[in-house]
Amino acid sequence: MRIQLSDHFTYRKLIKFTLPTMGMMIVSSIYGVVDGLFVSNFAGKTPFAAINLIMPYIMIFSTIGFIFGTGGSAVVAKTMGEGDKDRANGYFSLFVYVSFALGVLFAALGIAIVRPVAVLLGSEGTLLEDAVLYSRIVLAALPFNALQFMFQPFFSTAEKPQLGLVTTVSSGVMNVALDALLVLLLPQPYKLVGAAVATAMSQVVGGVIPIVYFGRKNNSILRIGKARLDVRAIFKAVTNGSSEFMTNVSMSVVGMLYNIQLLEYAGENGVAAYGVMMYVSMIFAAMFIGYSIGVAPVIGYHDGAQNHAELRGLLRRSTVLIGGFGVSMVVAGEVLAVPLAALFVGYDAALSELTVSGLRIFALSFLLMGYAIFGSSFFTALNDGLTSALISFLRTLVFQVAAVLLLPLVFGIDGIWYSIIVAELMAMALSAAFVVAKRNKYHYM
Repeated sequence: MRIQLSDHFTYRKLIKFTLPTMGMMIVSSIYGVVDGLFVSNFAGKTPFAAINLIMPYIMIFSTIGFIFGTGGSAVVAKTMGEGDKDRANGYFSLFVYVSFALGVLFAALGIAIVRPVAVLLGSEGTLLEDAVLYSRIVLAALPFNALQFMFQPFFSTAEKPQLGLVTTVSSGVMNVALDALLVLLLPQPYKLVGAAVATAMSQVVGGVIPIVYFGRKNNSILRIGKARLDVRAIFKAVTNGSSEFMTNVSMSVVGMLYNIQLLEYAGENGVAAYGVMMYVSMIFAAMFIGYSIGVAPVIGYHDGAQNHAELRGLLRRSTVLIGGFGVSMVVAGEVLAVPLAALFVGYDAALSELTVSGLRIFALSFLLMGYAIFGSSFFTALNDGLTSALISFLRTLVFQVAAVLLLPLVFGIDGIWYSIIVAELMAMALSAAFVVAKRNKYHYM
C-alpha cells in the first residue's frame, strides 16, 4: 500500500517512506566517489587534486537545482495540504522550466570564467589546466544537473520516493560504466577527459528520466504541464530554498578556503587528503540529507493542513532517528579510516598516513552534523526560508571560516580537521535554539 503525505507517521512508516530518498542520496554520493577513485588510481594524484580543487566552484553553479528542489517542493507540498492540487501542479511545472533555463545561463557563465577562478584558487601549470578542462566538460551538462537536483525532493512530494532511487541508480550505473570504459581504456593524457565525460553523461541521464516520467500521464500526484509565469511563487521558492543555496555556496567557498589552507600547510598532499574526506563525508552526510529531503514534504503537507499533533510527532521521531544515525556513522568512520585511505591513496604512504589521521578526527563531526542539516530542512518545509537560511549560512560559512582560520594557528594541520567538529557543534546548538524559539509560532512542541 502506497504511503501518502496525509498519513500518520510512526517510526516504521517514517523509515519506510524516507529510505528510498536516503538510498538515492547515498547512491548519488557513491558514484561521485567512484569517479574520484578512478581518477586517483588511474589518472594520478595531480588530476585528482585538480578535481578536488575545482569541484567547489562547479557545485556553486549546481545550487539552482537545490533552490527550486527544496524551496519549490515546500511550496508545492503546502499547497497540496491546503487542498489545491491544480495550483500545486502549476507551481511544479513552473519550477521545472525555470530551473532548466537558469541552468543554461549558469553553464555559459561558469565555462567563461573558470580559468581566472582556478588561478585565484592557487592552481598553476598542469594542476590549472586539468582543473579548467574537467570543469568545462562537466559544466556543459549543468542544465540537466540542475534538473537532477531539482527533482530529488519532488520524488517524495509526488509520493514516489522509489522512482528517485531508480533514477539515481540509473545515473550512477552510467557514470561507473563510462568511468570503467573511458578512464581505464583511454591513454594517459585523456583519462581526466574520460572521467569528466562520464560525470556529464550521468547528469544528463539523471535529468532526462524524471522529465520523461513527469512529462507524460502517470500515477503520481504531480505532472509537468502548462504553467503561467508567477513571480510571487518563484520568489517564495527561492526564499524557501535560500538555505540550500547558502549551504552549497558556503560549502563551496569554505571548500576553496580549506584547499588554500591545505596548500600552505601540506601542499598537494593536503588537498588530496581533504578530497578523500569530502568523498567520505558525501556518503555519510547523504543519509542525513536524504532523510531530511524525504521527510520535508510530509512536514510541509501537515503544516498546510494545520495538523499540529502530527508535526510534533515528526519532530520528536526525527530527532531520535538522526541521533541513532549519527552514532552509527561515527563508529563506521573510525573503523573504516584505514581501509578508506588505502582505497583512495594507498599508492602513496605519506599521503595515506595524512588521510587516516584526518579521517579519524573528521569522523567525530558525524555525531553532530545531522541535527543542523535536519534543522535547516525542517524550517524550509515550514516555508520559513529566513530561519533555514540563517542556520545554513552560520553553519557552513561563518562557523567554518572562523574555525578553519583560527584553529590551525594552534593545532597546525590537525586544526583544519578539528574546525569541522567545532563548526558542527555550534550549528547544532543554533538549530536547537531556533526550534525552541519558534515552537509557539508553528505549534510543534
